[in-house]
Amino acid sequence: MSKLEYRRVMLKISGEGLANKGSHGIDSAAILELANKIKTVAALGVELAIVVGGGNFIRGAQMKASSVQRATADYMGMLATVMNAVALQDTCESIGVPSRVLSSIEMPRVAEGWIRRRAIRHLEKGRVVILAAGTGNPHFTTDTAAAQRAVELNCDVLIKATQVDGVYDSDPAKNPDAKRYDEVSYMECLRRELEVMDQTAIAMCRAHSLPLRVMNISSAENMVKAIQGEKVGTLVR
Repeated sequence: MSKLEYRRVMLKISGEGLANKGSHGIDSAAILELANKIKTVAALGVELAIVVGGGNFIRGAQMKASSVQRATADYMGMLATVMNAVALQDTCESIGVPSRVLSSIEMPRVAEGWIRRRAIRHLEKGRVVILAAGTGNPHFTTDTAAAQRAVELNCDVLIKATQVDGVYDSDPAKNPDAKRYDEVSYMECLRRELEVMDQTAIAMCRAHSLPLRVMNISSAENMVKAIQGEKVGTLVR
């Protein structure tokens, strides 16, 4: 086995990763494909924690119902992440990957409550830890939750799975001449407002010197390469 660059990894997955492109809800083939990628990574012997988004159901910040307050919409988004997390847990376990869901909003019949030391113990026992309900507070994204939990769990790296292959100086979907960075600093991301993660998450990574790798996880091989320290996507540090 190749030497691992990172031993404890936080993986941020968008809710859209559990659905077919352009659709909503959970697609059985998409979530099974994701679970198999997780199995490949877990088989390396890394301790893997995952923060999953809820955008395949609802994004609190983008809800446009005037009768629903922003904080309420954010809580609805958190509940969407719980649905994704328990579905991902069941799918992982169906292919032999032991996993646990820890939720920042207490719902003991569905998931364990978020307790830092409990999460660490699960990781040490080789279980994939799936973190749901963001930080449990409105006005914070799941990007920020991923950075926050990665710092709390002493993760070696935060990997953000996206639909593109790294960080660009402009939107590659709109600008065919957009330049992709192999490596970029936290300050450059903040100064230029690059669309990496929200600025609160970037600032937290910077404050704690947490490496952030932004990459496409269309294949398990990409994730393996990243964990082994190979140049995949964009490294922010």
